[in-house]
Amino acid sequence: MSLTIPQPDPTPGDTSWFTHDRFGMFIHWGLYAMGARHEWLKNYEQLTDERYERYFKFFDPDLYDPEVWASAAENAGMKYFVITTKHHEGFCLWDSALTDYKATNTPAKRDLLRPMVDAFRGHGLKTGFYHSLIDWHHPDFVVDGVHPQRNSPEKDALNTGRDQSRYAQYLHGQVREILSEFGKIDILWCDFSYPPQKGRLEWDSENLYKLIRELQPNIILNDRLDLESGWDIKTPEQFQPRQWVHFNGKPVTWEACQTFSGSWGYHRDESSWKSLEMLIQMLIDTVSKGGNLLLNVGPTGRGEFDVRALDRLQGMGEWMKRHSRAIYGCTQAPTELGDAPRDCRYTYNPTTNQLYVHVLAWPFGQLYLDGLDPARVEYAQLLNDASEVLMKDIDPWQHDFSGDNKRASLALRLPIQKPNVTVPVIEIFLK
Repeated sequence: MSLTIPQPDPTPGDTSWFTHDRFGMFIHWGLYAMGARHEWLKNYEQLTDERYERYFKFFDPDLYDPEVWASAAENAGMKYFVITTKHHEGFCLWDSALTDYKATNTPAKRDLLRPMVDAFRGHGLKTGFYHSLIDWHHPDFVVDGVHPQRNSPEKDALNTGRDQSRYAQYLHGQVREILSEFGKIDILWCDFSYPPQKGRLEWDSENLYKLIRELQPNIILNDRLDLESGWDIKTPEQFQPRQWVHFNGKPVTWEACQTFSGSWGYHRDESSWKSLEMLIQMLIDTVSKGGNLLLNVGPTGRGEFDVRALDRLQGMGEWMKRHSRAIYGCTQAPTELGDAPRDCRYTYNPTTNQLYVHVLAWPFGQLYLDGLDPARVEYAQLLNDASEVLMKDIDPWQHDFSGDNKRASLALRLPIQKPNVTVPVIEIFLK
């Protein structure tokens, strides 16, 4: 019997590795780490360039060790990373030839991007660059309703002589730099368009797209250039879709980008940190709908990962150590296998023909997989320790009380005590 799994149409970039690896690290790092109160602080607090300059003047990440970052990502089970080469503030982590607003001109006195790329590649992770389309520091970027100086009484004077087309040339030039000087780049995250104020015309997106494909033909490009086509992935942000993401009625390759807390950059006083259990459930939920999870870390101004982030990464790594084969190479389960039980998620590996039941809330006694014909199943085990799970129904007399329906249903006999893992997974070998 053939099995039905959504199949996105091919896109220009190479997403074959992406849909296998499923789990990546996002890193938001810039001058806003010094303020330590959200990466949009320049915008939210409507700070002038002069007020923001103090962060540039004192930026000195003396504890920065990209090997530590890369090791934390690898140990968490992440397979790729995406770093902010430049965020909306306009500050560049690399030694760009097109601006003085860069790490080499701060007390850091060095390119911070190149050693990071080398370290993550050395730990086997693929490389992604986030590059902001927006630049609140550039003298030709027209002040609009999203700019930090949007309410300034000097707004009109600030815009005198600004030329958005010149800024677009600068934007294209920096994209050329990052896609030419660091070897093969696997992902480019452009962020973001907000028409009618700024969109494809203001970025000259069509020519920018041509440049990207010319320099890195196989790169995975996100969907934020305000173009109808040419992108490879859709990128829902800070929420979990209820089903496989569609565009124009068709399933697409997609990636949920999420934070440990509420902000992307380092936020010292933020208390809304997600629990380890919630984060693992988010990863499972995303893969169960055919998506990837890009989970963000905001390093401190001294160049370290927040201890809270390290704690969550370590916990995710412990879970992935025993359950990664329920994530890597997996996708949404075929419709022919039925719906996952309440408080569970299915992931499925089409290469091995194995079904994974992620049990988010541990039940008593039995777990029924309605719609899954027992005749299709060869063996079942707990994934964390490879202990057999018996395929055994309740006693016949108990059916009088159970309200069973007549659908084909695989009955699994579970231990009373939940396995000592954050989210237990049952591995089912299908015939």
